Amino acid sequence: MSFKLSEIAQKIGIDCRSDIEINSLSTLKDANSKSLSFFHKESYLNDLKETKAVAVILKEEFVKYLPNGVIALITDEPYKKMALATKLFAYKPTAKTYKAEIGENTEVCDSVKFGKGVKIGKNCVIMSNSFLGDNVEVADGTIIYPNVTIYHDSKIGSNCIIHSGVVIGSDGFGFASKDSTNVKFYQIGNVVIGDNVEIGANTTIDRATLGSTLIKSNAKLDNLIQVGHNCEIGEYSIIVSQVGLSGSTKLGVGVVMGGQSATAGHLEIGDRAMLAARSGVTKSLEGGKIYGGFPAVDIKIWRKTQAAIARLIKRK
Repeated sequence: MSFKLSEIAQKIGIDCRSDIEINSLSTLKDANSKSLSFFHKESYLNDLKETKAVAVILKEEFVKYLPNGVIALITDEPYKKMALATKLFAYKPTAKTYKAEIGENTEVCDSVKFGKGVKIGKNCVIMSNSFLGDNVEVADGTIIYPNVTIYHDSKIGSNCIIHSGVVIGSDGFGFASKDSTNVKFYQIGNVVIGDNVEIGANTTIDRATLGSTLIKSNAKLDNLIQVGHNCEIGEYSIIVSQVGLSGSTKLGVGVVMGGQSATAGHLEIGDRAMLAARSGVTKSLEGGKIYGGFPAVDIKIWRKTQAAIARLIKRK
């Protein structure tokens, strides 16, 4: 799918007469010479300066940071304009089902339904009433329990275990809400899951807005977890029941999150950090430490704070 840049600009209400072909919408970091991107937060200024995009939607004050040759599409509301552009590239759902490409010794229940272009590896088991959408790929040795839904373009590694009720690749929660409107930012990325990952019952993993939501190899997710769009869960991480990860959260290698802990979006948690149950992460955290409380702090400080509060109450 491709459009002339002038066609996209016309659809979203920006003046641009370039007929360069655009075949993808991308983040500044992932863009190439056929990509349209956007810039809406100063935290991404370095990405703007180095982007390979052919054109960027942005405010006029930031045009000076664009690399030479990159076309500026100027607007006061770049996020909303990009949201409008995503509709042009959005996936068109269909109720049609197709036959999948299935490897040797793979068992598939008759009630399983497939979209177009699905590929299943060897020695897999896919149980009743599951659905795998267009272009889903599942590598060798993976087990999918009943009533699992895997949306289009998702990639599942080898020897994974996906329990009942899991939803992989549903839309991330993205809306441009300026001026009391809620313009849908169509989620045109995907989900990529590594090898030896286990995902507990009724966990949901949102597809990326642009790019990929990543669950890296050997990560273990419990039941009833929400993973937001564009999150990244590092290798060997352990995520316990009812954890919520807001969009674009990045967990390093071997991170452990206790039950009902949660994060704000666009932050990073370093390698081998541990979060006590019900911790609330509001800013990026260093690796190799244990945290607790809300907002999450070093657990020793949190425990001392709780003890001090208890003493104050007792004195009253």
